[in-house]
Amino acid sequence: MPNDESTSTKDGDVFECWSMISAIAAITQDLRIGSLVSPTTFRHPTVLANIAATIDQISNGRLTLGIGAGWQVNEHLAYGVDLLEGKERVDRFEEAIQIVTSMLRNNRTTFIGQHFSITDAPCQPRPIQTPLPIMVGTGGPRMSKITARYANEWNTWGNVPTATERVETFARACESVNREWADIHKSVQAMFFLVDDQETIEKIRKVAPSDRSIIGSNDHIIDQIGQLIELGFDEIIVPDFTLGKDPQSRIDSYEKIRTEILSCF
Repeated sequence: MPNDESTSTKDGDVFECWSMISAIAAITQDLRIGSLVSPTTFRHPTVLANIAATIDQISNGRLTLGIGAGWQVNEHLAYGVDLLEGKERVDRFEEAIQIVTSMLRNNRTTFIGQHFSITDAPCQPRPIQTPLPIMVGTGGPRMSKITARYANEWNTWGNVPTATERVETFARACESVNREWADIHKSVQAMFFLVDDQETIEKIRKVAPSDRSIIGSNDHIIDQIGQLIELGFDEIIVPDFTLGKDPQSRIDSYEKIRTEILSCF
């Protein structure tokens, strides 16, 4: 469901993530697919591992399993799912990622924890990829350490200043758990606004989140993407919801990005 700054339920069409990913997997052949990110609050980790393995089979090995600890307050309240507070929420996530990782890589998994306990749990059939990449979306210090310890990929939100701070946090996390920075695929997404005139740029700046928005002309966006690449990111993710009000305008914006911006790299 759509997010709201309050705890109120907000109307709006939002398709269920894993049903849609499965459908996309069935009708495409080359595109990588994945969740950005699926909160471990909504699905027991054993169920999530089996979903991921199944979709990896459907897609012939094209899935990236993106997971996180959960954050959207109004969604959890509306559906009666316990979000938990700070430390306890991260504790639960750390148990969940251990279970998911083990189930995707081993025939059977036994785990005894504070939040989850499973015994000789199978995940069959196995995923096609070995290993199926697990990505964690986070920017905080402790979640970064968990990511560095267990995940294959790290994702964060942020424009250049914010991403710079988060890269530093994640680099320290890798060092603290003896994980090589270069061994982890790193991706970042921001809210891109393709705007040429200064008046519109200023209007958007007043309402768009200042820590994750990149607003301006093609040349400005090319410069910002270049700086993100220099920070060490392997992948730049461009959400579609700032690129137009209807599907065709968003497709047109993506085509503009492909031909006028990405062609510069």
